Amino acid sequence: MPDDHPICKGHDFQTSNSVDFIMESMLNTGFQATNLGKAVTEIRRMRKWRLSDVPWKEGDDDELKDPTIRKNIRARIFFAYTSNQISCGQREVIKFLAKNKMVDVIITTAGGIEEDIIKCFEHTYMGDFKLPGKELRKKGINRIGNLLVPNKNYCKFEDWVAPLISTMHDEQDAKWVEQAKELAAAAAAAKTSDDDMPEFKPFAITPSEFIARLGKEINNEESVLYWAYKNNIPVFCPALTDGSVGDMIYFHSYKRPGFVLDIARDIRGINDLAVQSYATGQIIIGGGLVKHHTCNANLMRNGADYSVYVN
Repeated sequence: MPDDHPICKGHDFQTSNSVDFIMESMLNTGFQATNLGKAVTEIRRMRKWRLSDVPWKEGDDDELKDPTIRKNIRARIFFAYTSNQISCGQREVIKFLAKNKMVDVIITTAGGIEEDIIKCFEHTYMGDFKLPGKELRKKGINRIGNLLVPNKNYCKFEDWVAPLISTMHDEQDAKWVEQAKELAAAAAAAKTSDDDMPEFKPFAITPSEFIARLGKEINNEESVLYWAYKNNIPVFCPALTDGSVGDMIYFHSYKRPGFVLDIARDIRGINDLAVQSYATGQIIIGGGLVKHHTCNANLMRNGADYSVYVN
């Protein structure tokens, strides 16, 4: 073997107990530890990137010629995770990332939205993978792997979100009425042609705006969504109705039809965030919807510059 070829060797705890050094030593530990070390290296690279790493060239924006400006433009980091990451204690890690603005865009599933809010009302408890679901159900307890969630947790969430949906519906209708009055007034005043009419701009909130509203209204520093709202980190969830929120929208539609969520504006939103980035990184925990939605957005710019996929 060449003299400079990496040697398999584990971490020496006599030398250092620093997490940074432990992660670095993973690269040469072997098996999946090496992949973990590679993931850490890739995340460091995406966080370190600055536009100043790329020389300005003729044809680029003149406003980006200033080296000081270039040093302050970072890679946009897309962070995607499935709902189990919020069900378990990883929620606190994700909250830290959102609180400290360490990611720029979040993509998750309906459970990743709901369970974050639910945990603001009640605890999730430790259980066992072998506990029988049938017997737990009789006691009003739900099992998520080796975690236990009492029925009352979901009931509290539904009691909280139902009136909020009604409020957002009121706001939607008020904007529709306002625009209808403006169009009617313009039509009455118009004397020549349709060119005199103002542009019609139908209003409906997007799933990401709905989620931001949840973060605002919960007003709880233990919540991931609270910190995402506070730090203007958009949270995209194209399958928002695939859970309790969907149930509540369904029930609401029978009491009062007409509430609209604009998913088309959200797909434009996440894709534009990717396309309008100078560089992107993606950290994806889990597969399915969150992986595809994140990768598809970055595909619009011919792929991400940095990627870490954990599954």
